[in-house]
Amino acid sequence: MQRELVVRTGSRAELVDITGQVADVVRASGVEEGLCALLVPHTTAGLTLNENWDPSVRRDILAALERLVPWRGEYTHSEGNSAAHIKAFLCGFSAWVPIEGGLLSLGQWQGIYLAEFDGPRTRRVVVTVISSS
Repeated sequence: MQRELVVRTGSRAELVDITGQVADVVRASGVEEGLCALLVPHTTAGLTLNENWDPSVRRDILAALERLVPWRGEYTHSEGNSAAHIKAFLCGFSAWVPIEGGLLSLGQWQGIYLAEFDGPRTRRVVVTVISSS
């Protein structure tokens, strides 16, 4: 089963918690055991799994990435968004989460995030649920 989520972002850089939306797709699939594959088909946004309890973690991650790859730098890409491409590359564009008992098998504090680096925009996340039986 494959579904597409539409996620609207409101800032140049932000981490948007999409755990609930992905969990809804898994529930709707009826798959009890298997894998959930996630893909962001964009070059300036990514996906990550990280803590979803304390929002300061998201701010810290974005601040660290900005220090590591500042928006203004000696880049040659003509569109002026090289930093967004580099951050997305570092973050990655896909993720796999096991499904156990019809639920996403995430750690106690883990959530699934769309990582926006060139917003605000409307982004797509492709969610594919694969049964292991």
